[in-house]
Amino acid sequence: MPASFKARINRMFRNGKCLDVAIDHGVFNEPTFIPGLEDVTAVTRALVDAAPDAIQMNYGQADVLQTIAEPHKPALVMRVDVGNAYNTIRHREMWTVMQNAEEPLVGALQMDAVAAVVNLYLIPDEPALLRQSIENVSKVRRECEKYGMPLMVEPLVMQTPSEKGGYMVDGDTGKIVALVRMARELGADIVKADPTDVTEEFHRVVEAARCPVLVRGGGRGEIGRVFDKTAALMGQGASGMVYGRNVYQHDNPAAVTRALMAIIHDGADGAAAMALYQKG
Repeated sequence: MPASFKARINRMFRNGKCLDVAIDHGVFNEPTFIPGLEDVTAVTRALVDAAPDAIQMNYGQADVLQTIAEPHKPALVMRVDVGNAYNTIRHREMWTVMQNAEEPLVGALQMDAVAAVVNLYLIPDEPALLRQSIENVSKVRRECEKYGMPLMVEPLVMQTPSEKGGYMVDGDTGKIVALVRMARELGADIVKADPTDVTEEFHRVVEAARCPVLVRGGGRGEIGRVFDKTAALMGQGASGMVYGRNVYQHDNPAAVTRALMAIIHDGADGAAAMALYQKG
């Protein structure tokens, strides 16, 4: 691997572990994602103070982070694609495109990102969406190899929309393992995977990836359960977590971040994390 690749990985991971807080939700045009993100400058400043390992952003947000003059601020992970699978309505046509079709990494390079992230969708009866995803991943991989940029692929196994609304996550272990394997063999350096419905089976996802696996946090949950599940997933071999709404929609993002960092980096269990969180 080139020195630039290793340098970026070392800025994102500490001793092989990482907490990445995602606030890149606005690009997906889903109103339920916005509460807590109205003031991007304030959110970013609060997260810098909370000090996770990385913050996941879009190009149009990244300047807010990178103009903060602090030497030890979180690393930038850059979202480089956009699609319509996160909406709570069913679409006639599913699509996923690069934010910059001609030079997908230019924004990440300009903003000093440590990794680029792109989705790999699997939705029943939507083979064209999977094909578009593969094309996106392949294009970004070629650019990542050229510039020494780590590639994070986000395999998303989703259900057919139902009366619950939207394209919800399918936590079937076998399906997740298969798509994670595809992501790795398409060239992923880091995998951002959904948790399996049976947490005790998540080690199979880690084994299939053969690279660092960060677990996707998903929708906001009761904070005690979030801590317990994080600890359990770390026990299954995960290298860290990617949380969004469970951090930025919380009344005290810094307290949540400190508790999660204790689990990820110090091996704290859910109870110890809760005690730390309650200190504020």
